[in-house]
Amino acid sequence: MNVIIQQIEKRQAFFQKISKNIYLMAIKDGFLAAMPVILFSSIFILCAAIPPIFGLTIPSGLEGWLWKIYDFTMGIVGMLVAGTTARCLAGSMNRKMPDGKVINVTSVMLAATCGFLLLAITKADSAFTADYMGTKGILSAFISDFITVNMYKFCVIHDITIKMPKEVPGTIAQNFRDVFPFSFSVLVCAIIDIAARTALNVPFGEVFSKLLSPLFEGAESYFGLAFIWFLIPLFWFVGVHGPSVVKPGLSAALYGNTEANLRIFTEGGHPSHALTENFGNFIGELGGTGATFIVPIIFILFMRSKQLKTVGKASIIPVMFAVNEPLLFAAPIILNPYFFIPFCLAPMANVLIGKFFISVLGMNGFMYVLPWATPGPIGTVMNTGFQPISIILSIVLLFVDFAIYYPFCKAYDRVLVAQEAERVEEIDELEEVVPALSPANAASIIDQDETVLVESDSSASVTTTEKELKVLVLCAGAGTSAMLANALEEGAKETGEHVIAKAGAYGSHYDIMPKFDLVVLAPQVNSYYDDIKKDTDKLGIKLIATKGAEYIKLTRNPTGAIKFVMDQVG
Repeated sequence: MNVIIQQIEKRQAFFQKISKNIYLMAIKDGFLAAMPVILFSSIFILCAAIPPIFGLTIPSGLEGWLWKIYDFTMGIVGMLVAGTTARCLAGSMNRKMPDGKVINVTSVMLAATCGFLLLAITKADSAFTADYMGTKGILSAFISDFITVNMYKFCVIHDITIKMPKEVPGTIAQNFRDVFPFSFSVLVCAIIDIAARTALNVPFGEVFSKLLSPLFEGAESYFGLAFIWFLIPLFWFVGVHGPSVVKPGLSAALYGNTEANLRIFTEGGHPSHALTENFGNFIGELGGTGATFIVPIIFILFMRSKQLKTVGKASIIPVMFAVNEPLLFAAPIILNPYFFIPFCLAPMANVLIGKFFISVLGMNGFMYVLPWATPGPIGTVMNTGFQPISIILSIVLLFVDFAIYYPFCKAYDRVLVAQEAERVEEIDELEEVVPALSPANAASIIDQDETVLVESDSSASVTTTEKELKVLVLCAGAGTSAMLANALEEGAKETGEHVIAKAGAYGSHYDIMPKFDLVVLAPQVNSYYDDIKKDTDKLGIKLIATKGAEYIKLTRNPTGAIKFVMDQVG
C-alpha cells in the first residue's frame, strides 16, 4: 500500500494543476457555497426516510412537513448551484479581463438561473415540474453557467452593450449595459432546449440518459455491470448527478428483474438476476454513489488530519443511510483528483463481486424493493432472504472498499497533515508567552537560513515617510494573518510610519486587493503564490511570500515588521 501512496504523491503537482482549472474551481466553489443547504436538508431526509426502514409509520402531517423542507432546500439545489457557480466563474474571469472591463456577477447569476430553468425544467398545467430542480439538474446548471459567463465575457470585451448618457446614474446604466449579454445567454439556452426537445423529445437535462440507454442492452453481464457503475460515479465526480443520468435508461430492467427474481424464488428456483434496483443501491452504491460506506470510518480511525476526522464524524451517520452529500462536498471527494480512482473503482469492484456471488456461489439475487436509505449491509441480507452468504458478501465488500480507498485517503491525509502542522506550529508559537522585543533589549533576529531578516536593537531605525502604505496580509482563514497585521499596526504607532495593515483570507481577497499597495502571504497559502502574482502584477501591487520561522518572528517584533515591509517597497 505504501508503494501506491508514493505513486499518488509523485503526481501531486499534476493533481494540483487539474484542480486549479477555473471551470473546475468554479464548480467546486459553487458547491461549497451551497453546503449549508446540503447539510441542513440531509437532517430532514434522514428523519423522513429512516423510520419506514424499521416498519415505523410517521404521521402523514409530519412526514409531509419533513419532505417539504427537503423539497425546498435540497430539492432546488440545482437552481441554487446554477447561481453560485456562475458567480464564482465570473469572479475568476474578471481577474483575467482587460483593464476597465468587468463582468457584472449579479447579472450573471440571474441569467444563469434563467438558463438553467430553460434547460432542465418542463412546465405542465401552469406549474414547473420539480424533478430536475435538485441534483438531477446539476448538468443543466453547469451548461447554463459556462454559456452565460462566456457570453458576458464576449459582450463586455467587444463592448456589445447599450450605452447611456453619462448623466444617467451608474446603477441604471449598468442594467442597460447588461441587456445584451443577458438576452444572448438566455436565448442560447432556449435554443439548446428546443433542439433537445425536437430531436429527442426530452428536456436537455435528460439528454444523456436518452442517448446512453441503448448502451445498456446486455447490461447484466460482468462488463455491463462494471460499465454502468463506472459511469454513475464518473458523472457524480464532475458534479453531475450520476444516477439520474444512467438509471432512467435501466428502469425497466431494474424493476423487472426484481419482480422476476421474486417469482423464480417462490417457484423454488434460483433468482439469478443481478441487475436490480436494490443491487445497485446496496452493492454498487454501498453508502451512496462511489461506494463510500467505509470512507468515514477510514477518516475517523486511520487518518491524522483534523479536517478528515471531523468530516468523518459529521458524515458517518448520513453515509450509513446512503446520504453521502456531506461527505462528497466536505472532504471533498467531488473534483478532488486524489479520490477519482477509488470513487470510480470501488463501485465497479463491488458489482463484479456481487455478480460473482450470485452467478457462481449461488447467492440469491435481490427480490424486493426496499427503501434506498436502508443501510447497505442490512439491505443486502434482507433482500436475499437472510442468506448467511449475504453476510459474507457484505463483509467482503467492506474489506475490498477499504483496500481501494485507504491508500488514496492516506496520500490526501499526508497533504492535509502537513498543511495543518504548519498552521498549528505557527499558532502554538504565537500563543506562547514571549517577552516583547523592545529596542532596549532585542538582538538581531536570524531566520533558519542564517540570513538577517530584521534588525531590532537600540540602533535600529526606520526611515519615516509621508506616503501611506497599505498592507494586506493573507492566510487561509484570516486568523494567522491578523497576527502580523496587528503587529504592523502596533509597529506603525511605535515608529510613526504611515502604515495601515489589514488581515484577509485567501479566496475572499480579490475584491479588496486593489485597495492595497503590498500583499504579504502567510506560509500556509504560499502554494497560491503564482496565482496571486498574476493578479498583483496586473494591479501593480508588490507581493511577498514568507517562511514559517520568518513569519513568526515578524509577528513578535512590531518594529521589525515595519522595517521588513518598508524594505520590500523601498
